[in-house]
Amino acid sequence: MNADELKALEIGKLVDARGTACPGPLLDARRGISTCPVGGVMEIQSSDSGTIIDIQRWCRKKKHEYLGDIENDGFWSVYLRRTK
Repeated sequence: MNADELKALEIGKLVDARGTACPGPLLDARRGISTCPVGGVMEIQSSDSGTIIDIQRWCRKKKHEYLGDIENDGFWSVYLRRTK
């Protein structure tokens, strides 16, 4: 998805992990996914660029759909769709 499509998504769960380092954002995402509805979109905000790769790997392992990421001013927004 491109940046405009990602920004237009309805977010079912927002996880603000800015200011935490690896593995903090991934751990926060793992805790947050249970409160995101199945089929819903979760946005993880992180100031750690490694979060992008961590979330991509986690999505493959757990079979969630990785939608993309956007670089903002000082942090990244990473988007995924919960599939189960």
